[in-house]
Amino acid sequence: MEAAINLAVHRYGIPGLSAAVVSGGALRFTAAYGTADVENAVPATPLTIYRLASVSKPVTATAVMQLAARGKIDLDAPIQRYVPAYPEKQWPFTCRQLLCHQAGVRQWTDEEFHNTRHYASLAAALEFFKNDPLVFEPGTRTLYSSLGYNLLGAAVEGASGQDYLDYLRENVFTPAGMETAGIDDVFALIPHRAQGYQKGAGGELYNSSLSDTSNRVPGGGLVGTAEDVGRFALALHTGALLKKETREQMFVRQRTRDGRPTGYGLGWAVGTDRGRREVYHLGGQPRVSTVLYMLPDSGLAVVFLSNLEGVGTPLLDLARQVAEIIR
Repeated sequence: MEAAINLAVHRYGIPGLSAAVVSGGALRFTAAYGTADVENAVPATPLTIYRLASVSKPVTATAVMQLAARGKIDLDAPIQRYVPAYPEKQWPFTCRQLLCHQAGVRQWTDEEFHNTRHYASLAAALEFFKNDPLVFEPGTRTLYSSLGYNLLGAAVEGASGQDYLDYLRENVFTPAGMETAGIDDVFALIPHRAQGYQKGAGGELYNSSLSDTSNRVPGGGLVGTAEDVGRFALALHTGALLKKETREQMFVRQRTRDGRPTGYGLGWAVGTDRGRREVYHLGGQPRVSTVLYMLPDSGLAVVFLSNLEGVGTPLLDLARQVAEIIR
């Protein structure tokens, strides 16, 4: 397993990578490779904190499903029931449709992806898109939308009566043992935070562009260690966060209104590999590429967090390879 990881780090020129593996109902392996901060020669360690990027989405989805299980969110009610500040559109849509990217909410623009404005709250991060029309009738197709997850984070606040981060700390991070997980803050001093890198056309390494993720926290603005994410996967499997029947709802491939299957469940990409059910999420944004990969029937999970942009797909391939080695 470590030989495969080292080979991938070398092949793709990844400056720093942290890994975690969950197997047999326990966190079995954590390790780090390379450098968290190239300029200052700081090695990556299991304590290195990375942006989770879109691996944040399964965390937010778990919070929504907890509230649904408690009767505080109806997945099929209009979103305005929980986010009354969001205007009604030409068609209604629901938390379920947001979770599986069928709500018709647009994705960010390039400028928004490389955002440098700081948003102090989830409510503030609705303002720049809340008056935009839907781009299609909900349920008729799929469009991946991190902005849709802003609405889900706001729904968590509306249904629970708590701040989004407070809710996660109490109901997800603490029960799962995610000791260093939190919200990315470009102004805060976060110990052990990795620096982020991109590659030029010739393969040369550069610092990542500036990007403030406060405009997309629930869908791409959390931070943590690989161990934190591994503990999240473990807590999902053991029932510490959701009962099995609720968890399984997340892993069901969703369909459009006319019955066409999609590649997405509720907060997770879903599929099969070598005849086994798999669920996963990739993350990619300035500073990082990330993957959380799970085999839900066995509970095996593989986590890779790296400080190089653009290597999410190779990390997913590596996660599948590691899962096959362990199995």
